Amino acid sequence: MTESRSAVLRDLTGPYSIETVTIADPGPGEALVRVAATGMCHTDQLGRLGVFGEAFLPAILGHEGAGVVEAVGPGVTSVAPGDHVVLTFDSCGTCPACLTGAPANCALFELNNLTGNRPDGSGCATDASGAPVTSRWFGQSSFGQFTLATERNMVKVGKDVPLAVLGPLGCGIQTGAGAVLNTAKLAPGQSIAVFGTGAVGLAAVMAAKASGAGEIVAVDLNPARRETALELGATRAVDGADPALADEIRAGGPGMDVTFDTTGVASVMATAVEVLARPGACILVGAGMDVLTVHPASLAGKTVTYVYEGDAVPRVFIPRLIGLWKRGLFPFDRLIKEYPLEEIDQAEADTNAGKVIKPVLVMPSAPAGS
Repeated sequence: MTESRSAVLRDLTGPYSIETVTIADPGPGEALVRVAATGMCHTDQLGRLGVFGEAFLPAILGHEGAGVVEAVGPGVTSVAPGDHVVLTFDSCGTCPACLTGAPANCALFELNNLTGNRPDGSGCATDASGAPVTSRWFGQSSFGQFTLATERNMVKVGKDVPLAVLGPLGCGIQTGAGAVLNTAKLAPGQSIAVFGTGAVGLAAVMAAKASGAGEIVAVDLNPARRETALELGATRAVDGADPALADEIRAGGPGMDVTFDTTGVASVMATAVEVLARPGACILVGAGMDVLTVHPASLAGKTVTYVYEGDAVPRVFIPRLIGLWKRGLFPFDRLIKEYPLEEIDQAEADTNAGKVIKPVLVMPSAPAGS
């Protein structure tokens, strides 16, 4: 058993509570990780919607962790104590999608990632009273000093890269960049419009630039975000509130080869389909509750898909992104602002207010082997 100072969400509308929880020893296929830092992703706020049932809270969220392996359970061979790892989404490893190298399409994705429990319904953390706490969010629940992760959702990385930088690669940055590089396979000279330039959208912008895209249009309501998009590689930036938005994006041309929506807003998703050229592909990733409605004829020559985690194979893709970052071709660290774990509520508020693009929570120091 390991004690961990962790952020626990106990109320849908209340603040996080920084508490000492007890983390179980790693079981088969698991590892105990001393978390250095964790990115805060918009998907973490799904925990506040009440859509996972009354038993979901209290919960430890967080699914963009990075840290050091402390101990491994039976059967774990790919990592060892002392290894630096990035934590990412979990997958079963045995379904057809996993067996063919597409873990983001795992048949049990929701069961492994969105229930907050192991697939068998068990958790791995208890609070000071001994009561269970939801503790397997995306197979990690990394808003704390220590967490259990699975061998399948750990990516071993070199010790020459600061862990505080790496966490966001596990979900948000991976999602945006992967949508461009893995799903769209954007080719040099092609065009893309990115709707919503938060961390996910800006990762797509940077990946599009690295791909040699001919035109990269960034669409956002926030002028500062549009300016950042231009700095990171967008060739044009368009105000999302423009009444002639579709025309502004097309700019007299036939439309975009690829569109990418991070907002999940019905009207924005519809515009992302509308501005496609023929052929064209629209990729959706927004974690909202809106429904996309389109007339079938409007899809002639176009495809629309919803993508989890950028269609990534994390053990391949995360090292690839680190390599691009080292070469100065993918400066995702420019998006990060660090907060101590105790300021998690401020980080969340700043995110919702658009004051910060990618908050990263830095954990209080915990001695190795504690």
